Amino acid sequence: MKRSISIANIILSIVILFGGISYSILHSIPVKAFASAAFVALGLVNLVFALKNGSKNRAFTVVMFIGMVIAMVADIMLEIYFMTGAIIFAISHVFNFASYCTLAPFRWRDAIPGGIMFAVSCAVVLIPPIFDFGGNIMLIVCLVYALIISLMLGKAISNYRSDKCLLNLLLLVGSVLYFFSDMMLLFSHFSDAPGFVGKLCVNSYYIAQIFLAHSILRSQDESVKKLDA
Repeated sequence: MKRSISIANIILSIVILFGGISYSILHSIPVKAFASAAFVALGLVNLVFALKNGSKNRAFTVVMFIGMVIAMVADIMLEIYFMTGAIIFAISHVFNFASYCTLAPFRWRDAIPGGIMFAVSCAVVLIPPIFDFGGNIMLIVCLVYALIISLMLGKAISNYRSDKCLLNLLLLVGSVLYFFSDMMLLFSHFSDAPGFVGKLCVNSYYIAQIFLAHSILRSQDESVKKLDA
């Protein structure tokens, strides 16, 4: 069974990467929907396996998967109406953040790395005169979005600092890639950035989703295995 799930993870990960690369070249909504459905399928396969095999973090697996489903919807909506897609993405990050909190309850010091990342985000958004948000509403949406994803990344950093297990490492890498992807989206959508920035945005996003989907699988036993043991 473990061999089968490993093969399924490899195949679906390749499909996701192929879909992401294809979308970055073709810019086709159906291709993007296919790639997004593929990472949800990966999350679902891992969710079923983890729950059937006694995951030690059942709440984490379910909340994380819900976040991935919402991200799929947001990913498609982003191509239809950008602001709505961004708001739905923010909701998916709330679920990601909540899933991290099921592994370790939120403490006030968890807000420190998130606050630092938010300050960096604000500096990037507000200081360089290179962005055109088309009005204050979109600017406010971007800042609120930056706050939410910064808190998510900050919690991932805090969890890993407290417990250097493989599960937390996967979440940290996935969160960093997610944050990087959104930074690239900021430049590609609101500035005159070169075309490769958009490709970095798309492909780092799908790689992030692979890490997050794989964390669902590892939640059944890896949460107690230390990397430095």
